[in-house]
Amino acid sequence: MMQPMPSANFQNRLRSVQAAMMAGDRATALSALDALEREAQESSASLQQIGQLYTQNNLHEAAARAFARAVALSPREPGALYNLATAEIALGHLSEAERLLDRVIALNPHDYDAWYNRATLKRQTRESNHIPAIEALLSQPLRNPAGIVQLGYALAKELEDTGEHARSFAAMKRGADARRRLLAYRVESDEAAMTQIAQVFDAAFFAAPKPGFTGARPIFVLGLPRSGTTLVDRILSSHSTVESRGESTDFALSLVTLAGEGAKQDLIRRSASLDFAALGAGYANRQGESAMRLIDKTPLNFLYIGLIAKALPDAVIVHVRRGAMDVCYAIYKTLFRMAYPFSYDLSDLGRYYLAYRKLMAHWEAMLPGRIVTVDYEDLVRDQEAATRKLIADCGLPWEDACLAFERNAAPSLTASAAQVRQPIYASSLGLWRQYERELAPLEKLLNAGGIETR
Repeated sequence: MMQPMPSANFQNRLRSVQAAMMAGDRATALSALDALEREAQESSASLQQIGQLYTQNNLHEAAARAFARAVALSPREPGALYNLATAEIALGHLSEAERLLDRVIALNPHDYDAWYNRATLKRQTRESNHIPAIEALLSQPLRNPAGIVQLGYALAKELEDTGEHARSFAAMKRGADARRRLLAYRVESDEAAMTQIAQVFDAAFFAAPKPGFTGARPIFVLGLPRSGTTLVDRILSSHSTVESRGESTDFALSLVTLAGEGAKQDLIRRSASLDFAALGAGYANRQGESAMRLIDKTPLNFLYIGLIAKALPDAVIVHVRRGAMDVCYAIYKTLFRMAYPFSYDLSDLGRYYLAYRKLMAHWEAMLPGRIVTVDYEDLVRDQEAATRKLIADCGLPWEDACLAFERNAAPSLTASAAQVRQPIYASSLGLWRQYERELAPLEKLLNAGGIETR
């Protein structure tokens, strides 16, 4: 049966919701979205748009509800099934997500995202995997040639799981190279930005007595992607007084609202002379009212540490570190799609890593004692000691629940969504050594930049 398509009035109201979200008026946006959902119960297309906006607000239970109704209306529509699978992944219902993705692929074998997402949901085995099916699909013309990206990463993941490391890296590089060719990214731009940030936010900037906003005490968990930020987020949000808002653009949007848009260099320069109390208040308003300590787990907020320290003097800033080669390899083997364009080429990746390390050294010199540093390796090797130190450094009383983060039922939709449902495991430590020959150019670049990789 044909489902009604969204009307012009519906689309206008949906745009109003998006405008309220961009303006930081979360309460108005969610109230309007709830009303739209109640009115759209007979339109699969409308419900899917609503569910996607719930997802953008990290409201994954509401998204699952909207998507489930859409699937009930259109049980053989691959897009509706895929959307519901995404929500189930966020909620930790991985077996159900796998079942849904099986249905998506059966209905549309050329939904390449479904192949990749399914591969990431669990560790594949020699006895049970999708390697032959992926290779068969790759052996024929793809409806969309860019599908080589998702299929390459899916094949690499499953081959690594089954111990075929040489073939895994070849598939990974094939996917990464194809993704890199689609991008206009230049790592020089990010290197220059981080150099300018360190120059602008110097000792004189931090010495200037400009007050910030003291009405909020967020916890920022930041660092490179795949460094363990999601693990730390899950540990902290297992505490009864802490809630995670996941990854967001709230701080960046608050900054642009005050400083205005423009070239990256101009924005960096203008941001140093803002009203920092207004910046902190604007950010707190976007986060909304809550009796809980709120976590903002956005890795690249490391770029804004100087502004965070000034605008939110009571914020806790947690920097998660991981060994250089392990974190770079973990980044390289992950398909981020729209984010982290430096991740698809080993030279870009190495140069970005060196710039990140240099900027973090600057922040630590400018803000001694202000940044809580957590080493991923410490958490893996001695979970309890590292966790107790983390909880104390964040000014929280100890709770045993923080040692059982895998029981945390809060949604998560990051590249680590499947891993955080498991206890800490050590198999990823030193995994890059399986690819020493292939990663040799990256290691040489890092060593030349002063990074110890051994």
